[in-house]
Amino acid sequence: MSVSLIALQAMGQQQTISYPDTKKVDTVDDYHGTKIADPYRWLENDHSEETQAWVVAQNKVTQDYLSKIPFRAEIRKRLEELWNYPKNGAPVKHGNYYYYFKNDGLQNQAILYRTATLGGTPEIFLDPNKLSAAGTTALGSIAFSKDGKHAAYLLAKAGSDWQEGFVMDVETKQLLSDKLEWVKFSGLAWKGDGFYYSRYDKPDEQNKLSGKNQFQKVYYHKLGDTQEKDVLIYKDDEHPLRNAAVQVTEDERFLILSTSEGTSGRELRYLDTQNPTQKDFAMLVKGFDYEPGVIDNDGGKLMVRTNHNAPNYKVVLIDPANPAEANWKTIVPEKKEALQGAGTGGGNLFLSYLKDAATKVYQYDYNGKLVHEVKLPGIGTAGGFGGKAADKEFFYTYTSFVTPPTVYKYDISTGTSTLYDKADVKFNPASYETKQVFFKSADGASVPMFLSYKKGIRLNGSNPVLIYGYGGFNIPQTPGFSVSNLYFMEQGGIYAVVGLRGGSEYGEAWHKAGMLDKKQNVFNDFIGAAEFLIKSKYTNPTKIAIRGGSNGGLLVGACMTQRPELFKVALPAVGVMDMLRFQKFTIGWAWAVEYGSSDHADQFKYLLQYSPLHNLKPGTAYPATLITTADHDDRVVPAHSFKFAATLQADNAGPNPALIRIDTQAGHGAGKPTSKLIDEATDIWAFTMYNLGMQK
Repeated sequence: MSVSLIALQAMGQQQTISYPDTKKVDTVDDYHGTKIADPYRWLENDHSEETQAWVVAQNKVTQDYLSKIPFRAEIRKRLEELWNYPKNGAPVKHGNYYYYFKNDGLQNQAILYRTATLGGTPEIFLDPNKLSAAGTTALGSIAFSKDGKHAAYLLAKAGSDWQEGFVMDVETKQLLSDKLEWVKFSGLAWKGDGFYYSRYDKPDEQNKLSGKNQFQKVYYHKLGDTQEKDVLIYKDDEHPLRNAAVQVTEDERFLILSTSEGTSGRELRYLDTQNPTQKDFAMLVKGFDYEPGVIDNDGGKLMVRTNHNAPNYKVVLIDPANPAEANWKTIVPEKKEALQGAGTGGGNLFLSYLKDAATKVYQYDYNGKLVHEVKLPGIGTAGGFGGKAADKEFFYTYTSFVTPPTVYKYDISTGTSTLYDKADVKFNPASYETKQVFFKSADGASVPMFLSYKKGIRLNGSNPVLIYGYGGFNIPQTPGFSVSNLYFMEQGGIYAVVGLRGGSEYGEAWHKAGMLDKKQNVFNDFIGAAEFLIKSKYTNPTKIAIRGGSNGGLLVGACMTQRPELFKVALPAVGVMDMLRFQKFTIGWAWAVEYGSSDHADQFKYLLQYSPLHNLKPGTAYPATLITTADHDDRVVPAHSFKFAATLQADNAGPNPALIRIDTQAGHGAGKPTSKLIDEATDIWAFTMYNLGMQK
C-alpha cells in the first residue's frame, strides 16, 4: 500500500507555534571555579504542580501542531496494518512444557503460552494484558525452577524500572502467597526451593522515580516465606554505588556473586556448595578493570568469558582453588571478531561474534574444539543460542532490517537449522534491500553503516534519510526488523544505522574509543555518516533526520547543537541532555564510568564541551526537533528533556519547530504497550515527513 502525502511545509505553508511561557529562576552552580546557570532547575521537580502544568501545556502545543498534519491519520492506519501480524518467540523447554511468547498482532503485551509437545495445542500460561486496563503492566523477566514446577517473575508498571516479584505453581497456574517489592536491575536465580534476587531498600515515596539508587543488596527468597524473612546474601555499606547479583550454575553447584561499580567493569566471587569448608564467597576475579562473566562450570572449574588481555574477549577455564591469572587456561582464544555472548547447551559452548556488526555463531566442545559453524540465513542478527546440558536441540531467532524475526530449530549433534516459524508481515521483502558501507570519520577511523531502502533508489542527492545511532555502553547496533522503520522505507526513505564507536561492534577497543574524554569521537562518527551520505549523492541536509534514544538521545542532542545546519529534523528520545547533573538521579551515577562526572575538574571540562543542554546558543537556527520522554522514566529522568526543550524553545531563532512530546504512564521504553508504540510512531513519522517535505 502506498500512502499519498502532501507536505504543507514543502508548499511554503508552515505552522505558527506559540510556546508556553517557561519561567527562569536565578540558579547558578560553581563547578571548579566555573559558574554555570541552570534557570530551569525547577523542572527537575516532577511532582510539583508547576512542572505538571508545564507538561500539560507543552503536550497541548505539540498535539495541536501534530493534529494539523493532514496525513497523520493515514500514517496511523498503515502502521496498524503493518503492526498487525502474529509475532511468535522461540520455544524454550522447562520441565514438562515448551514455553513461548506470542502477540496476535495488536495486543498491548505479548502473552506467554505453553504446549506439552512441539506443535501441540497451546494454552495461556501468563497474560500481562489482564493485569492493567491500558496494557501498561509488563512482564520484566521470568525464571523457572530447575524441576520446572515453579516460575518466579517480575512485573513493571507504567514503564518504571521498579518491579514486583511473584511466584506461580506451574501445574495449577495458581499464584503463591510470595510477593517481592522494590526490586530493580535484578535477575532471578533459582537454587533448591528458592531463588536469589537483588533489591533496594524502600525509597521515599516522593522521590522514588528520581532519587539516587544506592546500597543494592542481594537476598535469597525461600518459597512460601514473606519478603521480611528473605536471607541477606550480600551488602556493601562502604560502597553504596555498587550493583550486585548472584547467578547459579546449571548444576547448582556454584554461586557466582558479581559486583560492579557502574556500567563497565566487574568483580567476581564464588561459593562452591560442594566444598564443606567454604562458608562464604571467595574471590574469583578481582578488580573492576575488565568484564569477566561466568558461562558455566566444567566439573569443579569455571568457564569465563573475559576481555582480560583480550579486547575482543576470549574464553578461559579457571580453577577456583587457584584463581590467579597465571593459572588460567585458554579454551577459545581471542579472535579478530568481537565475542559478544556465550551460551551452553547439550554439553557444548555456543559463542556469538560480530563480523562488521552482523552475527556469526560457532559451536565448540568444552575443550575449545570447533564442532560447527552455525549457518545463518544471511547478514543479520541471531540470538537464543543455548539450552540445558541434556538438550538435543534448541530454538533461536534470526532477523535483519528487511527480515521479520524468524524462529529456527537447531540440532546440536548435526549442526543443522530448520525453519520453525516465519512471520507473515504485510509487505514484500523482495522489494527492499540492505547494503553495508564504510566511511572515514574525522580522525580517519573506518566506521560501518547499514543502509536499507526500497530497491531502485536513485543517487540524485534528494532522498529522505533517517540516520539512527547509539554509540555507548558497549552496546552494538546490529540488523533488526522494525515495522515502524519499514513504513519510512515504504515512503521512499533510506534508513541508515551507524556502528558508532562506544559500542562493541569491534570489541573493547572500539568501546573505549568512544567513552570518557574520547566521547567526541562518537559525535564525529555520526556527523561523518551524514557527510558521507551527502557526498555520495544519497541525500542533502534538507532531507536528513537523525534519531536516537537514551545515550542515543544524547548523541542527537550533541550533534544537533554542534552541526545544526547539517540536519533538517532531530528526534532525541529519553536522552541524557544535562551532562553536569545526570549522576544525581536514580541510576545515573553508574554511567560515570562511561561519561565521567562533573564532580571531577578534568572530566567537567570535556563534559561541558558537548553537554547538549549547555551548548544550545541563543540566536541559532536549529533543526525541526521533536523531543520525546515519559513521566515514569526513572532511568533517564524526564527533567533532562524538560530542561533541554525549555532552553531550545528560548534559543531557537529559525523557523523550525521545537516541540516536546511527554508520554504518560510510560517509562524509558521497556514494556511499552503496542497502542502507545503505534501512537508514538505515528507522531514521529508525521513530524519527520512533514518537516522533510516528503510527498508521493
